[in-house]
Amino acid sequence: MTRRKKLSMLVVAIVTAGTTAMIPTAAQADDEEQPTTRELLDQCDNGTDKCVFHPAGAPVDSMGEPHQVGDSAFNCTKDLQRSTVGWSDTTGESNTVGVSMKAQYGFTKLFSVTIEASYSHSWESSHTEQEQTNVEVKPGQVGWITREAAMEEVQGTYEMHFEDEFYGHRIWYVPFTAKGPKADAPSTKTQHTRKMTKKEKKEHCG
Repeated sequence: MTRRKKLSMLVVAIVTAGTTAMIPTAAQADDEEQPTTRELLDQCDNGTDKCVFHPAGAPVDSMGEPHQVGDSAFNCTKDLQRSTVGWSDTTGESNTVGVSMKAQYGFTKLFSVTIEASYSHSWESSHTEQEQTNVEVKPGQVGWITREAAMEEVQGTYEMHFEDEFYGHRIWYVPFTAKGPKADAPSTKTQHTRKMTKKEKKEHCG
């Protein structure tokens, strides 16, 4: 092996080792001997020279899990019944850290500001919808309403620079994911009916 080739390999090894030391992986960030994701993000604008959230692409839209809203309507008569079911339903958020993005933490403020600046709409930590929904129930049946909320998911990375070493490093990259109700997007409401069980007939129809 030539002297030039040996020197080149040595330079590559030094650069690689330096990069690994300065940019710990996501697994390292949550290791027992390393700070947790929450411990790192709590330092955002509270011990960092720089804290920036970099979204990884546009938010991804989806629908939440269908779930019943309001009470069930039992038809104990011999005629078709149209019942009005009043309901109120609140959809919350979830994220990597497990805290509300409305809370007054440096990283939550930064996240909300970044989303608004990047996508021209605010981040919804929770959204409440209420409505009166009609359901037609045949004799001897029970009816109910389910709702699926419109959701959006944002993935990205917090880039954090420290003046002094924090757990042995001055630069940390922290992956972060948040999912919450999509602002001003309609949910999906569905009517359901089925035959009452013997137990339900006894409880609701005497």
